[in-house]
Formats: sequence, structure tokens, C-alpha cells
Amino acid sequence: MSSEQALVAAVDIGGTKIAGALVGAEDGRLSRRTRRPTPAAEPGEAVFAAVAEVLAELAGAPEWARVERVGLGSAGPVDGLRGLVSPVNITGWRDFPLVARVRELVPGLPVVLTGDGVAMTAAEHWRGAARGHRNALCMVVSTGVGGGLVLDGALHPGPSGNAGHIGHISVDLDGAPCPCGGRGCLEGLASGTAIAARAAAAGWRPAGDDASATAVAAAAGQGDPIALAAFDRAAQALAAGIAATAALVELEVVVIGGGVAQSGEVLFGPLRRWLGSYATLSFVQGLEVRPALLGGEAGLVGAAAAAIRAAGR
Repeated sequence: MSSEQALVAAVDIGGTKIAGALVGAEDGRLSRRTRRPTPAAEPGEAVFAAVAEVLAELAGAPEWARVERVGLGSAGPVDGLRGLVSPVNITGWRDFPLVARVRELVPGLPVVLTGDGVAMTAAEHWRGAARGHRNALCMVVSTGVGGGLVLDGALHPGPSGNAGHIGHISVDLDGAPCPCGGRGCLEGLASGTAIAARAAAAGWRPAGDDASATAVAAAAGQGDPIALAAFDRAAQALAAGIAATAALVELEVVVIGGGVAQSGEVLFGPLRRWLGSYATLSFVQGLEVRPALLGGEAGLVGAAAAAIRAAGR
């Protein structure tokens, strides 16, 4: 990282962890990383206290003098117009005034809020697998499912910052109720939580104490039929959601990141197969699906990228 370039203090807030880093405004490289577990089941002030700890650690670095703005990426939905967050998987935050509270901690610095799916999209379009593409959907498939859009070469967050929030479109008309208030949402079928729950309900049991989607993926990689079926169902739901989105906005590429995407061909193999059944119109048949490149850095790089774009740089 150049010793002279301006920096963005980026914070990535998810259902399991709150991460922070200083990000180069020119090259997007990360330094001074830190993280805290998200106390997602605790009151909202406890969650904000973890955010404050992350920012305090970053502010203690000598490089803080070169920080020009703060970028916040949060699980959604978010209200970018009012600076509020209501993450489905953080129950203590409902219309929580995150931007106003963070401004109190960093007086004089602009604070930009972005949904985590849009942040990941900004990152992958700036430095990752969507770079050079004018029309892309980028998705996070992890504890939850989020997404964002690049349309005609530009990040498209929408008026409130939630455009592309594919995790809460319905792909099962008679599906189970979702915590968001909907029914049959993609997140309820394709998230890591959903995959693990589906496998367990069908009788799968881990060899040890790990009953996560990562363990299900490992079992699927070894040919376990129940684990394979759980991933196949998730892939089918993803294919339905992706094909519907592509039909609406004519995508060139879909980039998928997050913990579930790290299962590799256990997910991408059936996903490409199911896309053959759902993406059948002539203008979506050539849709390319590829894994994200930035891994765990995407949320932080994307929060910074969105803040930089908001400044018109």
C-alpha cells in the first residue's frame, strides 16, 4: 500500500462477525484489520458496542490521519437515505440509526452506508470477478443471502441502497415463512443455515460436533447422498432466482461469494445444471456464473469502494 494514498475506514457488519480495516482509496488494499464476533441475539446497543470497538482500534493506528471517510457495509435491509439498518439476522437492530451513531465516533468524517450485497458487488466490480463487465449480479451466499447489481457499467444500489437484494425474492410460492415477513424466500432455501437444516432434517449427522453447511459440503464432496441433495435443492433455488433476475435486467455474469460458495463444485456443479432448466430465453442462455475472487475481503473492500464512489472519485 502506498504510504501517501488516502484511506477509507471500512467496517463490514454481518450476522456472525464485525470486521474492520483501513483500505487504500487508490489500490483497494487492506491494512490494520480487526474483527469482533457479532452479538446478534443481544440488544442493539451491545451490537453497536462491537462496532465502536472495531472503529476505536482502527482509529488508534498511526495511518488514521490519512482516513478521509468511513464506509459501512451492513447486512440488510438498510435504509441508505436515512442511515438506518434492520438486518434480518441481527434482531436487536430495527431501524437502528447506524450512520448517526458512527458519525458521533468519527467527527468530521463522511460516513457512507451500503448493504452488504451491494458492498460485495462494488468490490468484485472494482477488483474482482465482475471487473470489466457492464451488467452483473454479485451475490453473497453465507449465513444469509444478499446481492447487488452493476447495470450499464455502474453500481446500482437503488434509492434506499437495497437494489439486487435477491435473498428475499420468493422462489417457492408455498414455502415456509421468512423472518423478513415474506414466504418461500431464496435465503430460506439456499443460505448456509438452510442447507445445514435441510440436511439435518433429512437424517444427516456430522462425524463430530460440526453440523454447519461447511461440514455438509465436506460430506457432499465424499458422496453422501443426503448432503448432495441438500446442496442440490439450494442450487435449484439459486438458479430460479438468478434466472428471474437475468430476465429482468439482462445480465452478462453472476458472481457468487460467501461461505457457501467456498464449497466449489459441490454448489456450482448443480447450479449450472439447474440454470439450464431455468435460464432458457435466448438472451439469458449464455449467462456465466463464476466464484468471487476477493473472499473474506469483499465486504471491507466493497464498503470502501461504495464510500469512494459516493464521493464521486
